Amino acid sequence: MDVVPTVEAATPAALDGATVLVIDVLRASTTIVAALRSGCAGVLPAADPAAARRRLAGLPPGRGCLAGERRGEPIPGFDLGNSPLEMTPARVQGRWVVLTTSNGTRALLAARRAARVGVAALVNLGAAAAWARAGGRAIVLLCAGERGRPALEDQVAAGLLVERLLGADPAPAPTAAAAAALALARPYRDDVARLAIDAPWARRLADRGRAADVRACLALDTTTLVPVYLTDVDKVLAGPR
Repeated sequence: MDVVPTVEAATPAALDGATVLVIDVLRASTTIVAALRSGCAGVLPAADPAAARRRLAGLPPGRGCLAGERRGEPIPGFDLGNSPLEMTPARVQGRWVVLTTSNGTRALLAARRAARVGVAALVNLGAAAAWARAGGRAIVLLCAGERGRPALEDQVAAGLLVERLLGADPAPAPTAAAAAALALARPYRDDVARLAIDAPWARRLADRGRAADVRACLALDTTTLVPVYLTDVDKVLAGPR
């Protein structure tokens, strides 16, 4: 079991044939979970706004919507931002959500070499751990990070996943990076909401008026839904619950 701290640090050798959980707590992972919980048809990841518009153009009229951000801000002309609170049934139910974000969707696309790809956040932590364990393969926890730098909230989520996975029988052997993430996460085990103060990106989002998003993302085990990225069709769908 390994932890990769940023999408830039991911190598094909590390991901090839593995079960990968992509982690972008603030906010892409949580937004994808919220969209699927609200009944969207699925999430279509895109590398950039132009690719997102091309994916939308390939859908029947009215069947899709554009969502995403760059550097935390909504993209001009898009229907939605990268906010779990915007993914309501009234906005997304029955529609494809074409999503592009600064870090999270890049991590998803980078994981395409893996045998299985799921999406993990704090809100579905336990279910994501169980899904990864059931695959019977080497597990890699791929943190999106923030523009090439590790993000504390992603590292903590990875560390808490390591802890859950080490409780399995048989337990996977952790790498040094996984052990380091576990040590970093332990002080937050009983109070992940502390990340609203300790994580720089959480503070920055709150300063931009998105404190409600931060609170929604820093909730532990509120759903058993695990988004699964079907790389052969390039779609993220709700996995079994």
